Amino acid sequence: MGLSPRVMGIVNVTPDSFFPESRTTSTDEAIARGRDHFARGADVVDVGGESTRPGATPVSEEDELARVIPVVAGLAGYGEVSVNTQKVAVARAALDAGARIVNDESCTLMGVAGERGAGYVAMHRLHPTITPGDATYDDVVAEVSAFLADAARHARAAGVGELWLDPGIGFNKTKAHNLALLASLDALVDLAAGHDAAVLVGTSRKRFLGELGATPLGVEDRLEASLASEAWAMLCGVDLVRVHDVAPAIYARELIARPLSRVGP
Repeated sequence: MGLSPRVMGIVNVTPDSFFPESRTTSTDEAIARGRDHFARGADVVDVGGESTRPGATPVSEEDELARVIPVVAGLAGYGEVSVNTQKVAVARAALDAGARIVNDESCTLMGVAGERGAGYVAMHRLHPTITPGDATYDDVVAEVSAFLADAARHARAAGVGELWLDPGIGFNKTKAHNLALLASLDALVDLAAGHDAAVLVGTSRKRFLGELGATPLGVEDRLEASLASEAWAMLCGVDLVRVHDVAPAIYARELIARPLSRVGP
């Protein structure tokens, strides 16, 4: 794991991701987006071909493969690439094409990552059909922590080496749930360290960030809140922040790193 926070840039090879400006509709456009992320300083580029926003239309295995694999292959020579998928065949094909991390929102693909020696992201979420308003927890931090600790044990048993735990902020969770998890990131970082793992957090442009003030903000107006939450995550010791806006996140990281390193101007 890195000694300083790293930035994962998002490439959505989808027509329906929740942030319209993140959508790409062709292989060439998606590769150009990923190359731009690397040029702006992204440490990892995460390529996904199926939106997981509430109400999104499921994508067939054939369509997801057609969307994702050429993009992964086109970006693998420029830096570290992650595949964001919940399908075994897509994960395997992406690793064949040069991906080095499986970012798995279903927390079911650790066997694929283990058998291939790939990095693995285990994320917490309830069943995808459960809406945030119907999600119930007695103690969201304790329950997410227990889930991730169990996921870490299973990932290690499956042979996973490089491992990140993702609390799944924004997935089947209310604003209060998301804020409680953000407030407890230092404890989640400690939990991950106990399993020789790290934490990945993705808050970028998510709905709850637009619900914090008196006036709701649309997705296009959530950059400042995204940066604030990403900076907080970095300060809490998170290893990877997953973002739509790479250059501002990199700049925030540099601003944080300068006083923390006690280096003069």
